[in-house]
Amino acid sequence: MNNSETPQVTALKLKKKSRLLEVTFDDGQTFQLSCEMLRVHSPSAEVHGHGNPVLVTHKKNVNITALDPVGNYAVKITFDDGHNTGLFSWKVLHDLGTHQVDLWEKYLARLRAEKASREPLIDMAVKYHN
Repeated sequence: MNNSETPQVTALKLKKKSRLLEVTFDDGQTFQLSCEMLRVHSPSAEVHGHGNPVLVTHKKNVNITALDPVGNYAVKITFDDGHNTGLFSWKVLHDLGTHQVDLWEKYLARLRAEKASREPLIDMAVKYHN
C-alpha cells in the first residue's frame, strides 16, 4: 500500500488502565495497540538504529503519557519511560495494526533468542520498607 492509499486516522483513544491505544481509520478498521507494542516498535532512530534495530526490553508495563498530533499525518507519542522521539505516521500505525500478531511473535522470538525480558527492571508497584 503506498502513502496515497494509506487510510487516515479518524480517532485515537488512549485507554490508560488497559495500556492500549485504540486507533480508528477512515476505512472502518479499528486496532487496539498495546503501549508496549508501540514502544518496542517505535519508528524512532533510537530504536531503529542505522538499519540495525535495537531490541527494546523491559517495557511490559510502559504506558503513554501524551499524544500530540503532528499535522494531519502523524502523532508524537510520549511514553512514561521518557521516550518521545518517534513520529507515528498513519501508515506506521496502520502497518502496526495490520501486522501486529506477526510483529509481536517476532519480537517475542527475538527476546527468547537474546535471553532478554519484557519484565520491568523495577516494579513500581512494590513498596519498600526500612
